[in-house]
Amino acid sequence: MLAHVRGLIDRGALRPGDRLPAERDLAVQIGVSRPTVRAGLHALAAMGVVRSRQGSGTYIPNGPPALASEPLSFLAALHGFTREDMYETRRVLEVGAAGLAAERATPEQLATMADEVTSLFAVMQEPQRFLVHDVDFHRTVAASSGNPILATLIEMVSALYYEHRRKTAERAANRDLRAAADAHRRIYQAIRARDQETARRAMHEHLIEASRYQAQENGAAPARERRRPRRGRES
Repeated sequence: MLAHVRGLIDRGALRPGDRLPAERDLAVQIGVSRPTVRAGLHALAAMGVVRSRQGSGTYIPNGPPALASEPLSFLAALHGFTREDMYETRRVLEVGAAGLAAERATPEQLATMADEVTSLFAVMQEPQRFLVHDVDFHRTVAASSGNPILATLIEMVSALYYEHRRKTAERAANRDLRAAADAHRRIYQAIRARDQETARRAMHEHLIEASRYQAQENGAAPARERRRPRRGRES
């Protein structure tokens, strides 16, 4: 089933927005049972390749690619991903994305960033709503990078971050939310000015500070940038 759909995509027979044939027709085309087709569609949906619409069928999604965050959530639980792991990953991905966004963001994407920054200042008394606009701002920056692979990876990590962060968001101090809103504004201003170096630096500093804020909420030590241990001289 997966190989059949991949073949249709490779040949250009399926494109974003297209509807897949009905399960019955797919079963005939591939020569398998309908339960096998249904299981294959579920697997494709988990990978973000297709999306079901109630009463309409199964489609190849429009827009940027999206990978389901559930596998990453399971891995996080299984392997004990730490806050430090998450913020280190965000710095690796999002600092570069901010630099690319300063080069490539469209007027519409810049307008969306500006709206999210405005919303951050407007909802500082509502930490949960603040978190939603925070995550949406970072998603917009990621999409503005113009790199669909990078945007997809950031989307996966953002979903994991949101699920982790919403449990503690109510503990956020108002001064920390204001500082975070200011940081988002600096990132946006650098991107709007097409200043790649400043955009990368502003994103880096924001994520370092965000880790510190969350550590305070949790009563833990802030995540620090890791340093690789020095290797001894080879004899």
